[in-house]
Amino acid sequence: MPELHFKGKEFVYNHHLTVPFRPLLAQPDKSCGDDPENLIVQGDNLHALKSLLPRYAGKVDLVFIDPPYNTGNEGWAYNDNVNSPLLRDWLDGNPVNKEDMLRHDKWLCLMWPRLKLLHELLSERGSIWITLDDNEVHHARAMLDEIFGEQNFVATCIWQKNYSPKNTAQHFSEDHDYLLVYAKNASDWRPRLLPRTPEMEARYGNPDHDPRGPWKAGDLSARNYYGEGTYSVTTPSGRRLSGPPSGRYWVVSESKFKAMDADRRIWWGEDGGNIPAIKRFLSEVKDGRVPQTLWFYHDVGHTQDAKKELLNIFDFASSDDVFVTPKPTALVQRVLELATDEDAIVLDSFAGSGTTAHAVLAQNAKDGGNRKFILVECEAYADTLTAERVRRVINGYPFHGTRREELLREKITLSTLKKAHALLDRVALVERQNEGRFTRIKSTVKDGELIVSGETEVAEQAEGLGGGFTYCTLGEKLELDDLLTGASLPAFAAFGGYLGESAQYHVWLLYRPDLEFLKSRDAALSLATAERIAASDPHKRHLVFAPARYVPQKKLLELGVEHAPLPYALYRIEKA
Repeated sequence: MPELHFKGKEFVYNHHLTVPFRPLLAQPDKSCGDDPENLIVQGDNLHALKSLLPRYAGKVDLVFIDPPYNTGNEGWAYNDNVNSPLLRDWLDGNPVNKEDMLRHDKWLCLMWPRLKLLHELLSERGSIWITLDDNEVHHARAMLDEIFGEQNFVATCIWQKNYSPKNTAQHFSEDHDYLLVYAKNASDWRPRLLPRTPEMEARYGNPDHDPRGPWKAGDLSARNYYGEGTYSVTTPSGRRLSGPPSGRYWVVSESKFKAMDADRRIWWGEDGGNIPAIKRFLSEVKDGRVPQTLWFYHDVGHTQDAKKELLNIFDFASSDDVFVTPKPTALVQRVLELATDEDAIVLDSFAGSGTTAHAVLAQNAKDGGNRKFILVECEAYADTLTAERVRRVINGYPFHGTRREELLREKITLSTLKKAHALLDRVALVERQNEGRFTRIKSTVKDGELIVSGETEVAEQAEGLGGGFTYCTLGEKLELDDLLTGASLPAFAAFGGYLGESAQYHVWLLYRPDLEFLKSRDAALSLATAERIAASDPHKRHLVFAPARYVPQKKLLELGVEHAPLPYALYRIEKA
C-alpha cells in the first residue's frame, strides 16, 4: 500500500503514546440534567482522548468529527507539545493561514495522533465519519487508509451544503462537502436501512384487489440474453404475443412464468391484453431503503438551516453572531440512523457548537433510544456555546415562531402534470401519515418543486428533549513514577484504575520495571491470563492495563475483561 509522507510524520507517528494521562474532573455547577453518563469535556482534544482511553477503549460505536477544513481562513493553531525542534518551531508560526506553505503538513500532524487514539476508542462494530472539503480530503483518505487500513474504507458521501449557487465564486460554486466513512472492521460493519419514504410507498397500489396487499409492476423482460426467455404467451384477453419485445428476453423460464401466472403474480393490465409484468408486493420488499452516497439538502439540511437553528436556540441578534460553520442537526441524525443502534456511544472530539449532542438527544426522542454522547471542545466557548446549547435543548428554551419539517419534495415536470392525480394522492398520503403531528400541513410550489411541510406554532418555550450530561475539565497530568511507588495514588474516578477493586472493576496492571520484560510476550495479555483473571471473580468486570494483547477485544468482552494500553511513560526505565 502506498505510504503518506509529510513533514513531521516521524515525530508524531507515536506521539499519542507520550501524551500524559490527565484525570477528568467533574464540574457539578456546569453539569445538567439527569443523565451523568453523557460527557462534555473542555480541554485539548488530544489529552482528552487519552484520558478517555482507560474507560472507553474499544467501546465507542460512532465517531463523528468536523475538524478544521484547513481553508487558510480558520486561524487554527498547531500546539501539540511534540519534542522536536522542527515542530516546536511551528508554534511560533501560529495561527495557520493561506500563506503558510506547510499548512497541509501541520494539519496532518494535528490529525495523525488524534486519529490513532480515535481508532483505539472505536468498538469492533464501530465506524468513523469525518466531514471535510477539497482542501484536505485527499490527504485524509491516504492518512485514514494507513491508520484504519484501506480495506476498512466504506464510502465517501457527498452532502449538498448549499441550496443556491454562490455568484461570487471565482470558478465554481462549491456546493458540497464530503463525509469520509471508515469502519473498524468493514467486512462485518453494515449501515442500517433508512425508513421508506412516502413517495416510495405511493408507488404501490392494488388495482386488482389482491389479498396480499399493495404491489407495483416490474419489467418481465431484459436485454441480457437468457436461453429460455423467448417463448410465446397468450394474454387473458386472447391476444397472442410471439415473445418478449424486440431485442429483449423474458427473465424467467416458461414453466416459472406459468406458475407465477397461476399464483396471480403476473399483471396483464386493466383490460388483460398488455405485455405481462411481474407484481412486486410491498410486503415482500425490504423494510427500509439502502442508503446512497448523495445526500441532498432537502433530506439532511444545509448550512443556512444550521445557522437558523442556532439563531432560534440562542436568540442571537443576527446570523453574524452565529458559530461560523455549524452542521445541521438533521445531517448528524442521518449519520446516527445509519451507524448506531439504540444503545450506542457516540464521540465527537471537535464538538464546536454541540450539534452532535443535540442530534443524539433528538434521535433518542424520535426512536426511544438510549444513546450516549461524549463531546470534547478545547475553546473557551465549550461552556458558553457548546454546553449551553445542550442545556437549552435538554431543558427547553424561549422561542416564538413556526417550526417546519419538510415531509415531501417533488419536482414539477410535464410527466408529473400528466399524472397529477397520482401526485395529489401522494400528498394526501403524507397528510394522513402525519395527522396530529403538526398545527397544519402546508403544500406550496416554489422554483418548480412541490413542497409539503408540517408546521407547528411554538410560543414562549420550545419543549426540551430531556436527558443530561456531566461537564468535565482536564486535571494536571498524572506523574506515573509516583503512581508506581505509591507516593501519589489517585482514586479510581480520577485515574481510571488502581491495583485493587473499584465500584465497577477489579483493576490489574501487567508491569515490571524491566524494559526487556515489557517487550516480551510474557507482558502481553494472553487468553490464558485473561481467563485466569476472569475466573477470580466471574461476577464483576476486570480492567487490565498491559503493554499489548493477543486476544481479540470481542473475546475479552465475552470473558468480562477489558484491556487498556499501558501508559507510555511506564516504559521510561531510569538507569541506575
